[in-house]
Amino acid sequence: MSKIAPCLWFNGEGEEAAKFYVSLFEDSGIDVVIPCGDGMPFPAGSALMVEFRLAGQRYQALNGGPQFPQTEAVSLSVSCKDQAEVDFFWDALIANGGAPSQCGWLKDRFGVSWQIVPQCWNEFMSSRDDGGKARAMQALMTMSKFDIAALEAAFKGE
Repeated sequence: MSKIAPCLWFNGEGEEAAKFYVSLFEDSGIDVVIPCGDGMPFPAGSALMVEFRLAGQRYQALNGGPQFPQTEAVSLSVSCKDQAEVDFFWDALIANGGAPSQCGWLKDRFGVSWQIVPQCWNEFMSSRDDGGKARAMQALMTMSKFDIAALEAAFKGE
């Protein structure tokens, strides 16, 4: 287990978010739910802190209140092996109130920002083919969700 766990701040929906996230990723689960007590910002017995794992990585969901909404300054990046995996995570995370953005970014219904990125993107960007990289980047700038076939064609100059 990692010694460091990102803590995501929520306004009462931390346990719901954690349960949703662990339903999407293998090697995931809820490890600890710490309830609120009397005098805390949410009803006694509701979750104050949820410790959970996504694909083996530790996270915390803190129900802290409305003071600090999620922003794009922090996002969770998901490396996907193929278009089917890109489509799965994209569709699941924008469902029920999420919103797509540009270049593989989206916000889920809880306001958390995600990047859904195919593994081939790193291969394109680390290539020595500067023209291919430029064409792939230009193609990406027109996309919301990654389209691997279109990126491969652009990279190859097709």
